[in-house]
Amino acid sequence: MLEAASVTNRWVNTIDCQNPEVIAKAFRIMANNIYCTLSTCSLDGYPWVSPVFFVYDDNCNIYWSSAIESKHSQNLYSNGGKVAIAIFNSSVSEGTADGLYFYGTASELKPEATEKIVKLLINRAKRKHNRTADDYLNDSPRRVYH
Repeated sequence: MLEAASVTNRWVNTIDCQNPEVIAKAFRIMANNIYCTLSTCSLDGYPWVSPVFFVYDDNCNIYWSSAIESKHSQNLYSNGGKVAIAIFNSSVSEGTADGLYFYGTASELKPEATEKIVKLLINRAKRKHNRTADDYLNDSPRRVYH
């Protein structure tokens, strides 16, 4: 679920989430921020928050790569993929922030979609990578999630 948030709407705006201006603002926020805050929870109720580099598609789907053994990835596997994501610019003055909040379920990206998303991740990165989709498949210790 997409919710564009700002200080003026008290951080939550579900009424306007289908408004084209709000959607455009959401895409601007995603375009201007390369990290999101990924929140997961263990089966025994302990929350875990991780900053992760992300990309997105035209439908506001969020994608990131992580080690399979990372705490947040393990929480996804054990807790039905339940996640929450926040995207915001933490460098702006207090009281001027705009942000996005997402919640839902996440999982490993299907192998047939991995190449396309890995290219998006590489293109968004500010440094060169020699990675390919194979670095996120089969016996690799990393995966792409969405």
